[in-house]
Amino acid sequence: MKEFFDPKKEAMPHEGRKRYFDEKAKWIVGYAYKNAPGVKGWLDKAGVNPSQINCVKDLEKIPVLSRSELFDFQRANPPFGGFATVPVGALSAVFISPGPIYDALGTPEHFRMASKAFFAAGFRKGDVAIITFSYHLVPAGVLLDVALKEIGVSVIPGGTGNSELQVQIMRDLGVTGYIGTPSFLKTLIDRAEAQGYDFRRDFKVNRAWLSAEMLPLSLRETFEKDYGIEVFNGYGVAEFGIPGGECSEKAGMHIPEEVIIEIVDPATGKQLGPGEIGEVVITSLIEAYPLVRFGTGDASYYIDEPCPCGRTSNRLARITGRIGDAIKVRGMFITPKQMEEVVSRFPEISSFQVIVTRVANRDQMALKLELGEASVDKEKLLEPVQNTIRDILKLKMDKIDFVPPGTIPKEHKALLDERTWD
Repeated sequence: MKEFFDPKKEAMPHEGRKRYFDEKAKWIVGYAYKNAPGVKGWLDKAGVNPSQINCVKDLEKIPVLSRSELFDFQRANPPFGGFATVPVGALSAVFISPGPIYDALGTPEHFRMASKAFFAAGFRKGDVAIITFSYHLVPAGVLLDVALKEIGVSVIPGGTGNSELQVQIMRDLGVTGYIGTPSFLKTLIDRAEAQGYDFRRDFKVNRAWLSAEMLPLSLRETFEKDYGIEVFNGYGVAEFGIPGGECSEKAGMHIPEEVIIEIVDPATGKQLGPGEIGEVVITSLIEAYPLVRFGTGDASYYIDEPCPCGRTSNRLARITGRIGDAIKVRGMFITPKQMEEVVSRFPEISSFQVIVTRVANRDQMALKLELGEASVDKEKLLEPVQNTIRDILKLKMDKIDFVPPGTIPKEHKALLDERTWD
């Protein structure tokens, strides 16, 4: 298993690491400019020539590419907007993010990045892991499935939902590892105990790799102290795979050598120093899909102190929130544009607002709707609205309320995030 910890790269001295990434930054910009028309168009528009990029610091000269801008590129030049350097047929898989955005993640490097994250978290041959992320269209399920199998872990493709069945599977097959969201792990534990089990005594789960949601410190302590589950936080981004994961020290998420991560001021795009909160901006060093300075919209900061585990990479602290209009709910991004598309299909609706809260460690979405005419049959409208939301957001509203005209302020956020994290 030594191949999943390469000391020449993961434990290289600080100066060698800086030189490595400076050389990679220069190389990838030149390579992408020559081979990916989307990158060339983006740099040409900004008046940036690859010859101006000689180190990581020089990446500041390139504007940050937002998810909405990537969507516009893909819509104008499908499927990848000119950002991939290989055709669809050269990839082992293509995944889809809300938008839709097509993610060219089917390369050996993407799977290997995820394998390294799992190896750092202590997964080994002989473990039995259940993956509760979706296997349908989005990257998480399939990507992590392949990555775990490369290490030698036996995988159960649980997917989303079916909590009662998943509890039975976990007990019957002696599952030792859980891969999924924090909230669904708590749901499974609660379901098991509602059936009369003592989760700590009757189940073998001793390791959990959690991602796609905020992980409150209180919930982490609950898993570790009450249930004996060693928790590892991972960072997943649909366009890159797994660009961060905790090691046994659990003191931040190590950044792999396949990506360059900057923390930048969202207003200026300038790089920030260790401990300063800004937007996570990622440049892929993978030839097939060399996205340059992609803005994730996630807020975090980095730690540059040495880690006792021996890895010398910078580490991302936990994700502290979102920057911009998009928010993540139950592991899926939702945007005002998506909700506007929903509402545009129902001329009866004059105004809307989505309010996101968190109840019992689960994200809750409530939709307020104002109608243009009092005579509209509200009950008849509910089902088609909910179905359209499912089609476009891939999520279900927990509650839909029809409110009197004027209830929703004229100047309001389409998506209001009222969640708190302790």
